Amino acid sequence: MSEAENRPSNFIRHIIDEDLKSGKHDSVHTRFPPEPNGYLHIGHAKSICLNFGIAQDYQGACNLRFDDTNPEKEDIDYVNSIQQDVKWLGFEWDGEVCYSSNYFDQLYAYAEELIQKGLAFVCFLNADEAREYRGTLSKPGKNSPYRDTSIEENLALFRKMRAGEFKEGECSLRAKIDMSSSFMCMRDPVIYRVRFAHHHQTGDKWCIYPMYDFTHCISDAIEGITHSLCTLEFQDNRRLYDWVLENITIETVPHQYEFSRLNLEYTVMSKRKLNTLVVDGHVNGWNDPRMLTIAGLRRRGYTAGSIVEFCKRIGVTKMENMVEMPMLEACIREDLNANAPRAMAVLDPIKVVIENYPEDKLEQLSAPLHPSEDMGEREVPFSRELYIEAEDFREEANKKFKRLVIGKEVRLRNAYMIKAERCDKDENGNVTTVYCSYDETTLGKNPEDGRKPKGVIHWVSAEHAKPAEIRLYDRLFSVANPAAEEDFTAVLNPDSLVVKRGFVEPSLVSAKAEQAYQFERQGYFCADSVDSSPEALVFNRTVGLRDTWAKIGG
Repeated sequence: MSEAENRPSNFIRHIIDEDLKSGKHDSVHTRFPPEPNGYLHIGHAKSICLNFGIAQDYQGACNLRFDDTNPEKEDIDYVNSIQQDVKWLGFEWDGEVCYSSNYFDQLYAYAEELIQKGLAFVCFLNADEAREYRGTLSKPGKNSPYRDTSIEENLALFRKMRAGEFKEGECSLRAKIDMSSSFMCMRDPVIYRVRFAHHHQTGDKWCIYPMYDFTHCISDAIEGITHSLCTLEFQDNRRLYDWVLENITIETVPHQYEFSRLNLEYTVMSKRKLNTLVVDGHVNGWNDPRMLTIAGLRRRGYTAGSIVEFCKRIGVTKMENMVEMPMLEACIREDLNANAPRAMAVLDPIKVVIENYPEDKLEQLSAPLHPSEDMGEREVPFSRELYIEAEDFREEANKKFKRLVIGKEVRLRNAYMIKAERCDKDENGNVTTVYCSYDETTLGKNPEDGRKPKGVIHWVSAEHAKPAEIRLYDRLFSVANPAAEEDFTAVLNPDSLVVKRGFVEPSLVSAKAEQAYQFERQGYFCADSVDSSPEALVFNRTVGLRDTWAKIGG
């Protein structure tokens, strides 16, 4: 199959194919235009893959442009994190990073052009009055009493706005379109407002800032964007997008196309809601591994490849739908199953003492790094005292229990068969130590008399294992569509983070941040990029070996 035939197909690519075929465009230029008012999330990943992917496939260009028109909510930290996320996903933007603030002088000039054409006016209605005049979806709006101010006076007032002679909220510049329009965005929308705010790019040069809808279309035109791709909530705004470009003197006229945004179960996709989670302390920052931000997913152990594959699988359509969480989790499981080295970790330890194993003996046993054998081997220390999972031992059990039981044998992974003889308990009846015997002839093979172990369990050497904090992350919300709740914070999953104090095999002391491992029989984990160090290991669970929520949902 050729590279072209292997490309994903969707309605946007069909449009581009027709535009190139007809000669409407001879090249493709897209842009990814985030507002730097928060970290990017999995929904932005879909847009990144679409815009940069199209540019790659059509040998075109894709700009990274920050639509930075709201300085009060923006921060350079967000600018830096967004650039990091785009690069981490494997994409490069064309030329230098762009900012809408680069065009503030041109935007101001275009605003004056609209005033000179009688298509914009300075309005002194306050917020409540403007809301009243705007009307409703069923009731048309009415003209502002300032709508018919002369062109000369509007120019003078707008220049006073720029000079800082009006207070915030005292006035705004509005486009003069149609207060009876059935589209609310066309009812004389505000295109400039007064804000005495320091801007992360322009400093204190400006005290008036353009609105997003006025800025976005002009920025697209200045940059020569051929296909301006955005999500469906901006569909009505396309009328304002086109109106602005039709009424100013600008050479390039791009076209806006809308596609459905990503809606994913058990999360929220609103930056405002995500910000609430951070500010109110429901999570530990934008990169909390429970957050479906790209930074949170990366810290949790998701790979760039798994996210790009997920975006490819969900496709691009105009149909709104809710994507099931197992679809995302399947992508990371497939990636890590094929690529993550194996290791052993015990999360809820109880001690095993092998009474017939010499006290001073230490063996370095060989264990594969991966079932495929391509990754080679690792050495695992084996000694008389081990840790196993508490759930892997019972004093008595039925035949379905395939682990360690008094009087029964199991195999220790990559080691010997052991038999449980007796156990100690604490004052609460919890097992603390299991005393076993081992068969020294069973290293790497079954005994010659045909005995077969009941199962295989993992372990670590008690003397050599490294203590570790194990963070078991789960879905942040307990319902599939938290955004539909009256208070989305009321349905936070109380078990979204469970912390265990366990032990890991000593090779993991050198685990690199975000390097994935499969902890055998436990799931996929990685060393935390913020809190983990060789002296104090912290591992995050990326995803379990299988979807346990399928049973809960059923």
